Amino acid sequence: MNIRLVGRMVSSILFVTEVFMIPSLVLCCVDGDHEVAMAFLASMAVISLIAGALYIFGRKRDERFSARDGFVTVALAWVLISLLCGLPFYFSSEIPSYVDAVFEIVSGFTTTGASVLPDVESLSRGVLYWRSFSHWLGGMGILVFTLAVVPANRNSGGTLYLMRAESPGPSVGKLTPRIRQTAMILYGLYILLTILCIVFLLAGGMPLFDSVCTAFGTAGTGGFGIKNDSMASYSPYLQNVCTVFMLLFGVNFNVYFLLLIRKFSAAFKDEEVRLYLFLFASATGLIAWNIRPMMQSFAESLHHAAFQVSSIMTTTGFSTVNFDVWPSFSKSILLILMALGACAGSTGGGIKTVRLLLLVKELRYNVQRTLQPRSVRAIHVNGRVVDKEVITGVNSYMAAYCLLIFGSILLISLDDFSLETNISAVFACFNNIGPGFDVVGPMANYDAFSDFSKIVLTVDMLLGRLEIFPLLALFSRSAWTKKL
Repeated sequence: MNIRLVGRMVSSILFVTEVFMIPSLVLCCVDGDHEVAMAFLASMAVISLIAGALYIFGRKRDERFSARDGFVTVALAWVLISLLCGLPFYFSSEIPSYVDAVFEIVSGFTTTGASVLPDVESLSRGVLYWRSFSHWLGGMGILVFTLAVVPANRNSGGTLYLMRAESPGPSVGKLTPRIRQTAMILYGLYILLTILCIVFLLAGGMPLFDSVCTAFGTAGTGGFGIKNDSMASYSPYLQNVCTVFMLLFGVNFNVYFLLLIRKFSAAFKDEEVRLYLFLFASATGLIAWNIRPMMQSFAESLHHAAFQVSSIMTTTGFSTVNFDVWPSFSKSILLILMALGACAGSTGGGIKTVRLLLLVKELRYNVQRTLQPRSVRAIHVNGRVVDKEVITGVNSYMAAYCLLIFGSILLISLDDFSLETNISAVFACFNNIGPGFDVVGPMANYDAFSDFSKIVLTVDMLLGRLEIFPLLALFSRSAWTKKL
């Protein structure tokens, strides 16, 4: 492995992340929160020391970059960011436990939205901003942003390895011949949609600070609210704005690129997006029918059903009501949506709609092959033959996903909470959603878990965001050997 080049690239990522702390520092100075400002300065100093050491270590580097180096770079960068970027919470004593501080910032960067804080409204604006901004930065990807703003090395294939390791979905390709240009297009679309979300929220009377933080959580499909009741105290208009934009950010950004270059037919015929919208409409209708007796009108039940389906399906985690008291039928649908997640290439988490599509097509293919062993068939998506390596990758992902989910449920069950709590907590963290049921319901938090369980759930959030394999590769002995 090219350890020096990995160190150099990780140092660049840490420097970029550190720069993003400056707005929070400025907010603290404006508000007179000098203790919190000093916490941000101390955190930036620690990050600078570590990033500087990695930069010096990587000066005499070989520019050759392999897929293995890409996986290790992504995993190592995310681990270091997780351990370092929660320091402002800890140094300021706004989250006095370091384990809790790491849990909170990992929940932010992985766009999970699970929190250990019982009273977020007591936090300083600087901390609230950093907490919400971590969603936005982690949504599209910290490394994708770095690729967009930092000049790449001469090995363009290396940058593609980085994007493939960090971007969610079974396959990632280049929108343009140059990977840096692809990263710039993705972030350009991301910024544009975020600004539109802020504008619509402001139009509904939401204060500027609230609008910015809420848009960060919506765009990154993260779900950190700045109110203790999440989105419940905001108007139906503002809730509807979030419903629409959560759904939009759950769409594969490649589709927006197709619309941008006026390939409307290809965009509207995308099988994954059509399945995604079908699942949203079906789940919304079923839940609205099921919770109708609990609401004053069908319009109200449809409003809350659409919001929660959009929130859970895109793995955002905002809430307008306590869906933990909904009937079992509705909660079962939400639990299934937790696992399914949004589209590949979006800011959402979960298994991804395209994997469900491929699994269904593979099942049908195997049934037909059983009935007609001599027939020659292939699996197609959007009119293209799906490579067998992609199918193998999906199957491997699902195997690892199930094993890790089962193991995590077993480990956190040592805290002796209900089975509903344990299953939903693991599903909510692994699929980067946030709220679950019972003890970790939408009106509760994760503070009741032990430090051990919080560490397990923190690892789950990272595994879910990086789609398992990059993080597993970091702990593989073969990843650190010199021979390929």
